[in-house]
Amino acid sequence: MLIFKDKVLLITGGTGSFGNAVLRRFLDSDIKEIRIFSRDEKKQDDMRHALQNPKVKFYIGDVRNKASVDVAMRGVDYVFAAAALKQVPSCEFFPMEATMTNVIGTNNVLLSAIEYGVKNVVVLSTDKAAYPINSMGISKALMEKVAIAKGRELGQGAATTICCTRYGNVMASRGSVIPLWVDQMMEGKPITITDPNMTRFMMTLDDAVDLVIYAFTHGENGDLFVQKAPAATLSTLAQALKETYAQVKPEYGDTEVRVIGTRHGEKLYETLVTREEMAKAIDMGEYYRIPCDTRDLNYDKYFTIGNEEVSKIEDYHSHNTRRLDVEGMKELLLKLRFIREDLGLQPRSKSKEIRSE
Repeated sequence: MLIFKDKVLLITGGTGSFGNAVLRRFLDSDIKEIRIFSRDEKKQDDMRHALQNPKVKFYIGDVRNKASVDVAMRGVDYVFAAAALKQVPSCEFFPMEATMTNVIGTNNVLLSAIEYGVKNVVVLSTDKAAYPINSMGISKALMEKVAIAKGRELGQGAATTICCTRYGNVMASRGSVIPLWVDQMMEGKPITITDPNMTRFMMTLDDAVDLVIYAFTHGENGDLFVQKAPAATLSTLAQALKETYAQVKPEYGDTEVRVIGTRHGEKLYETLVTREEMAKAIDMGEYYRIPCDTRDLNYDKYFTIGNEEVSKIEDYHSHNTRRLDVEGMKELLLKLRFIREDLGLQPRSKSKEIRSE
């Protein structure tokens, strides 16, 4: 954390779950200032009243409008580019809205960061960007391409470094399935599962923050970082939640599980690293670092020899990573703040109706 001493950090989309997790990590550090940039004035107002911290500054704006980004970017050292439309069904029905925020908005942030001499930018992506089949994933994949191309263009040793992080399902982030299922249980309704055999990577928000900090400290222009993570089936996750909340009320353990079928644009499993990326990935222990392809448009000189190893390599996806059983999933659930609060293991920091991290 020494790199952030007396520095200014900007978080685009800072009122979301990730922004709140970063604030929890950094508020007590020796960082000079954290700037929260978003278009949601209500959430900014809530955050401002809850924090009452002079280190945190708030900027109303939209990444789609570069002029508003420029206002927040002046004097910034580091940027977490987290602003995104990320709900699969809404992006599926409004793909141009996803493109405007996820692709064009991110490009605006990168252009502004370069213009104002920001040291490092980390762009947050998702496993849905690997072999994307839905509008959210496609827009995030193109966002990655924009960031990596910009990093390649800047080159090593540039004043600004741009890299990406790609992570799987962030547990209990806003709009995710865990808070929904807990609400359904507590309201006496069945837990609704699209496909019990679907697998998803399981990461906490703290894991996501760790990944971004790792990218800041180890990244070079055009790098993509991925954190290795366990996965679980939706069936395992539902059973783990039921058993966990049976400690609150025994009847929660008997909650019905209802299969409702796959939603628009959902996959059976998620891929974090494609086999093409695995062919050049560097194993960093808990992470994979995937350097960008530094070849130029003079492709002729590269077509004489291909890479036969690619066909022998398997993707890194949620069906072949370490699989959690119910007990392992329960152990991971206990890392979530709102679940610990519901179980009486720690004091509440939010209203009990707000079940997200």
